[in-house]
Amino acid sequence: MGVEQLNVIRRVADIIEPIYVIEGAGVRLRRSIATRTLDYLDPFLLFDHFGSENPADYLAGFPMHPHRAIETVTYMLGGHVDHKDSMGNSGTIGKGDVQWMTAGSGILHEEMPKEPEEGILEGFQLWVNLPAKLKMTEPRYRGLTSLQIPEVKHDDGIKVKIIAGKFDGIEGAVKEIYADPGYLDVSIPAGGFFEQPVKQGHTAFAYVFEGEGIFGDFHIDLLDKGKSVSATKLLIFNDGDLIIAYTRDHVRFLLISGKPLNEPIVRYGPFVMNTSEEIEQALKDLQNGTFVK
Repeated sequence: MGVEQLNVIRRVADIIEPIYVIEGAGVRLRRSIATRTLDYLDPFLLFDHFGSENPADYLAGFPMHPHRAIETVTYMLGGHVDHKDSMGNSGTIGKGDVQWMTAGSGILHEEMPKEPEEGILEGFQLWVNLPAKLKMTEPRYRGLTSLQIPEVKHDDGIKVKIIAGKFDGIEGAVKEIYADPGYLDVSIPAGGFFEQPVKQGHTAFAYVFEGEGIFGDFHIDLLDKGKSVSATKLLIFNDGDLIIAYTRDHVRFLLISGKPLNEPIVRYGPFVMNTSEEIEQALKDLQNGTFVK
């Protein structure tokens, strides 16, 4: 008879307070990864939360700019953003939509928010590193509408949108990504309890953007063993193979995980390479018009 393997619950290793930064042509946003506090969370290079009731905070947008050797993931909660790129892709992403772009050898693109007729513009952008062997891979773009993203609803009111990875045996909309990512949008009502397996050795973090939840090593009857985290904060989990969360009131958060690369990184704005020489080459390519292959 085999020995039953017990889950190792991931505890909260650190809690990060986002900082406000100005990016693009003047977009004000909250940044949790790519700051002095948290520069890099392998394989995740950047995590931003954008959104405001004041259009002046975002309408300047992100005019045409380059990326190389990373993947960018944009997930919209509300509003609309027009986009186009050097591969000929163009369109508008709106509420619940996802844009997953692999910059690879080089891409130019722009993202220009539109003033919403109602509600506010809000969403997230995540940068995922590519391994050295794929940094100069062919660029590709995937746009997914909200209707293409699976959503699981439990009888107890828990809702989970599966952007990447698996939940309850259902596979997410984004597939074939090197980092083997999990990207879930989790909503838990008052008194709800959530658990999700995450591969041991993978990096995992959550970003709480509504309400307050309790995360970590606890039992439903011993809540003081978990860490209470309220919006808007990012929490990093230590290693293990199970993440659990509970809320007394209501909480909504992103749960993101991925396979670390354990490779050196050298970053210069939108370029993330393994050596300084590769950064210099990217800048030369941009200057002499050979950036887009």
